[in-house]
Amino acid sequence: MAAMLRRMGRKLAWMLFVFWGITIISFWVIHLAPGSPTDMQTTMNPLAGAETRKRLEALYGLDKPLHVQYVQWLGRLARLDFGNSMSSDPRPVWDKIKERLPLTVGMNVASLVLTLLCAIPIGVASAHWQGRLFDRAMTVLVFMGFAMPGFWLALLLMLLFGIHLQWLPLSGLTSLDHAAMSPMGKAWDIMAHLAMPIFIYTFGSLAGLSRFMRASMLEVLRQDYILTARAKGLPVRTVIFRHALRNALLPVITILGLSLPGLIGGSVIIESIFGLPGLGQLFYQAVMARDYPLIMGNLVLGAVLTLVGNLLADLCYGLADPRIRLTGGAGSDGAGNGDGGNA
Repeated sequence: MAAMLRRMGRKLAWMLFVFWGITIISFWVIHLAPGSPTDMQTTMNPLAGAETRKRLEALYGLDKPLHVQYVQWLGRLARLDFGNSMSSDPRPVWDKIKERLPLTVGMNVASLVLTLLCAIPIGVASAHWQGRLFDRAMTVLVFMGFAMPGFWLALLLMLLFGIHLQWLPLSGLTSLDHAAMSPMGKAWDIMAHLAMPIFIYTFGSLAGLSRFMRASMLEVLRQDYILTARAKGLPVRTVIFRHALRNALLPVITILGLSLPGLIGGSVIIESIFGLPGLGQLFYQAVMARDYPLIMGNLVLGAVLTLVGNLLADLCYGLADPRIRLTGGAGSDGAGNGDGGNA
């Protein structure tokens, strides 16, 4: 436990340094894009001249050198203040993020749970029945998932279930008569609106995760201790689920830890297609409006999710493999991942 705590302490210190580097690069890159918030607010207004633009730049602090703007932004961030939006809706950035966060996180968490419930059994079964009909059928299915773009699948589902069959609504989060429904009816209405987006998230993630699970399981099943367990006459169920599955999960843990940033970035296209008021749509609107504080707020949230996911992957390694927990050995940072789980 002491070794693992020391390792977590070093990991946290490194995470702070990486986070600082991410904020510097992000702040610099977004200011390289052509246009500015003042351009977006004054270009289409014939009454707004150069003087108006200068006043807006002074109001937003854009008239100062870039390094001064960064230091001021970093000082606000240290107080957990993301600043105010530079768009026509000048509310605090955190208020805008907070009102859209539950929808995006809820959809992605539901998709992640469904993906795990489907991908792990499919990967284990494909490895156990390698080369048989089930394995070949799942291979075709997952390659379809790899090759099929999410936006194209979304349009196909909308055409089938929304227009031809009219089973599911096409867009939005609620129906027009949502307020007049019973509590059960409101819940069913929201689930009907989210059914197609969650299916698209799940189908896209299922392909990659099941392949990783299959490859990891095949590698573990070839290890000497598995051959010894089979030679002793242990039941197949015991060999697979008690001895092999635990070590085979280590690479999957890495994938899950690094999938947390997709809560924001992966939602942009799907939320735009289905008209869902989530973080992905908010981030897209902020980029189009050159809303620097809102863009940085979303990027900071993505960076935090990435680093937290990496840290959680390290902790889960210790839970899945006692050798890592006892010795503080290799985790999610290097090539020792596979060796730590499969040696």
